[in-house]
Amino acid sequence: MIWVNGAAATGAAAIDAGDRGLLLADGVFDTALVVNGGVVWRAAHDARLVAFCAAIGIAADADCAGLPLARRIGEAMDLASAGMALGSVRVTVTRGPGPRGVAPPQTPRPTVIAARAPMTEPAAFRPLSLWVSGVRRNETSLASRIKSLAYIDSVLETAHARAAGCDEPLFLNTRGEVACSGVGNVFILRGRRLLTPPVEAGALPGVARCAVMQLAPRIGLEATEHGFTLEELAGADAVYVTNSLRLLAPVTRLGGAPLRARKNVFAGLRALLAAAAGLPDPGER
Repeated sequence: MIWVNGAAATGAAAIDAGDRGLLLADGVFDTALVVNGGVVWRAAHDARLVAFCAAIGIAADADCAGLPLARRIGEAMDLASAGMALGSVRVTVTRGPGPRGVAPPQTPRPTVIAARAPMTEPAAFRPLSLWVSGVRRNETSLASRIKSLAYIDSVLETAHARAAGCDEPLFLNTRGEVACSGVGNVFILRGRRLLTPPVEAGALPGVARCAVMQLAPRIGLEATEHGFTLEELAGADAVYVTNSLRLLAPVTRLGGAPLRARKNVFAGLRALLAAAAGLPDPGER
């Protein structure tokens, strides 16, 4: 099901052919987990999407088909999540239609698109493998710190990772440091320290990333932002990828090389995140 500016799209969704999101990838989006009709970490998702819009010059009070943008985003979350036992919602905000050319219009007329995708079982906590991409994440670009619609690097590099027998690409930044995976943040475990690249390294300020950092001290871990190299990742005690649907995915190998695992640490983090998200802990089944 899809809603455009609050109206259900019963057939093909009607999007203006001049919408800059379609023509120029001029927009942002957010994806969230839904459990029992509620968006997990709802306030964080709402606030982050409004902040992403502000970062590209679309104000929270911009008119969006008769409602301020922030209210339209909230409505979109409500519509897409209502009555869904388990699944995901995606809310996309484009700058809306505009004149030809790259320069943004002085007064944007944003379009908000909400979509829902029910699940039969959670995608959380499943292991995955990473493949090192040759494409570099540009940490100097705003696009590395927001969920921009310009996702072509992740699209193509995920295809390359799958062709190489792995699940997802791992991106380094222009300095050769680990930045992120194709659709998630990366953590490494070194002793009792849980490290994740800072936003300045080209990492997204992920909602699940934030939750892991807040919850980790409960099991005696020191969670902090700290840059690291590919070699440090390969030699870590454990590697994890986080996002709002996977929550915490243990990384089992990097290309053809197996990675270490600390099962007790993963079990502790998994239990905390499952409880926070309202999901059963799969380790207790």
